[in-house]
Amino acid sequence: MQLKLPGLQGVKKATAAAPTAKKEHILKQDFIVQLTGQLTGYLKKDIGLAVDIILETMAQALVEGQRVEIRGFGSFEARQRKAKVSKNPKTEKVMNIPPRKTLHFTMSKSVKDPLIKK
Repeated sequence: MQLKLPGLQGVKKATAAAPTAKKEHILKQDFIVQLTGQLTGYLKKDIGLAVDIILETMAQALVEGQRVEIRGFGSFEARQRKAKVSKNPKTEKVMNIPPRKTLHFTMSKSVKDPLIKK
């Protein structure tokens, strides 16, 4: 896969070495380190700043009620959950749960197919 960013044509995606132990999650810093290895010629702090700007822009768009779509990865959108009445099964106390917003992610077909095959 080639990265499709301005000024980065021809930069190939690095293949990851076989990990010694399977990680349960990837932190933002791990992502920045991996990008730094793939994008030679850029400083780690600059790549970190770019990642921060992308995430902040996405978060702001979601707060404003916009849908964020990343082609080939998926889309994010904030959805409104209705208010509901619930009962605590232990105490039988009835509770009113107010409406709230949640984040919904829909993965693209190019992510979904390999994930389902595993």
